[in-house]
Amino acid sequence: MTRWNILLLAALGIVTTANLALREDPDKPNREFLPEMVRTAAYDSFAPNPNFADGKTLQPPVPGTVPREEPGGPVPAGRGQFVFTTFCQPCHGASGKGDGPVAMRGYPPPPSLLAPQAIGLTDDEIYQLVSAGRKNMPAYGAQIAPEDRRAVIAYVRSMQGGKR
Repeated sequence: MTRWNILLLAALGIVTTANLALREDPDKPNREFLPEMVRTAAYDSFAPNPNFADGKTLQPPVPGTVPREEPGGPVPAGRGQFVFTTFCQPCHGASGKGDGPVAMRGYPPPPSLLAPQAIGLTDDEIYQLVSAGRKNMPAYGAQIAPEDRRAVIAYVRSMQGGKR
């Protein structure tokens, strides 16, 4: 096994030396394969663009495209509580005070959802926090659907007593 390693190391050294010796100009960068793909023209979103038939850079979505994030709509009653119980309660506890079973077993407790800082957050800030996570809180954007995140926010607001 050691002979193969020595042989491969020697081959690498020979190839590297040959590459450096045979290179035309060491100060000149290597040739690029498909340079137009490396250095594409950047267009401002609302600038004219000759690449499209309508001359616009900003194009409408392709028909049938499904948006990733949907704006908040009506929230089904009880759905927020169900999602909160499933995803949030293990750390935040049933009352949202940060006394869930995970925190009781030695994991750092999360902040209380009834604290003034939590009450002061906007719905969009909470949505972003649930989606992307922060510090010890994991991101739930992949596990919780956008409408369910809105439902959780509505449920948390009801726990906070509608304070804001």
